[in-house]
This record gives sequence, C-alpha cells and structure tokens, in this order.
Amino acid sequence: MDLITQEKWDRAARSFDLMSANGPEKRWRPAKLSVFSRMRPDARILFLALGTGLDIETFPKGCNIAAIDISPKMIEAARERVAGYEGTLRAEVMDVHDMSFADNSFDQVFTSCTFCSVPRPVEGLKALYRVLKPGGELHMFEHTGSKIFPFNVMMTQMSRLASRFGPELDRDTVANVRAAGFEVTEVNHVFLDTVKTIHAVKPA
Repeated sequence: MDLITQEKWDRAARSFDLMSANGPEKRWRPAKLSVFSRMRPDARILFLALGTGLDIETFPKGCNIAAIDISPKMIEAARERVAGYEGTLRAEVMDVHDMSFADNSFDQVFTSCTFCSVPRPVEGLKALYRVLKPGGELHMFEHTGSKIFPFNVMMTQMSRLASRFGPELDRDTVANVRAAGFEVTEVNHVFLDTVKTIHAVKPA
C-alpha cells in the first residue's frame, strides 16, 4: 500500500464533495453518462478510484461492480451512495498497484479522472491489464496533458503545485494506455484535447 498517496487522499476526503460535486460533476456529467452507459449487466466490472461515490448516480442500474479506492476515508464517505445503488456494488480499500484480484477476473474496467493521480500510471494500467480477461474492455474518462500551445506549458507548470494536493495535469494517458499493452480503439475529446474519453481492449 502506498501510504503517502493514501494519506494525501484521506486529507482530501473531507472537502472533496464541496470542491467537486457542483462545478466539475455537473459540467462533465453528460460525458460520464456516455462512458458509463457501456457498463453491461452481464459483465463483472471493476471501477477504479471510487472517491466519495459521486460517479455512482451516473452508473446504469443492475450492474455487478467491484469498486476500489486507496483512501479509507473516501470509501467511508461513499458508503451511503454505495448502499443506494440499484444493483450490486461492493467498495473496498485497495491500491491499484497491489490489487488482490486474480488474473483475468473482470470483463470491463472503468476509470474517472483517475490516471492523473496514480503515482506510477503505466504500472497501474498494467495492473488493470492483468485483472482484465482477454478481450476485456477498458473505458476511461480522464483529464490529460495538452499538445496545444500555450496550454501544454501552463499545465506542466501547474502540475508542480497541483500534484502535491491531488492530480498531475500534464500526463499523456493515451500513450500510457498503449505502453501498458492495451489496444486503443477510440479516443474522444470532450474539452480541447485535455479532457477525453479513452476506450481500449486487452488483446484476446
């Protein structure tokens, strides 16, 4: 368990809803609904970085979801939302780098603004690759670095401060997904080239 990262997100748990529930969640809700609509009721699903559970209300009903987060305080804050989900949703504390799930356990993996914060992103993605079945799907809603000047320079500079409290803002997550062994099937830009959806598969 990465205790430094765990402590960082434990500290953030108390104010997370205040910072995220109104502005960001409302702005990105349509894009998240589109991504999460790909959850299949017949699939075993892993959701990475549950946080306080703000994404749960955008999940389709009737799915079978295992949700993890590195922060016990985030999981505790999510309990009421977890209990209210109309389907099967189990939440537990777990580090993506050290998951206890067996190889080839899941049909689908979903992430939401996660891989801007995973300390070793390619290793984290390789861990998701391990627990996905061959032919399994990875669906991501992420904010990433930009290739557009001057945003790329600004985001790199801002990341030096932001990473101390939360996410890094300049990661090339699409390249990281490919580096982990996935086949990227679709990338959609939601806002400029900094907020995007990424869809990939583990080759069969």
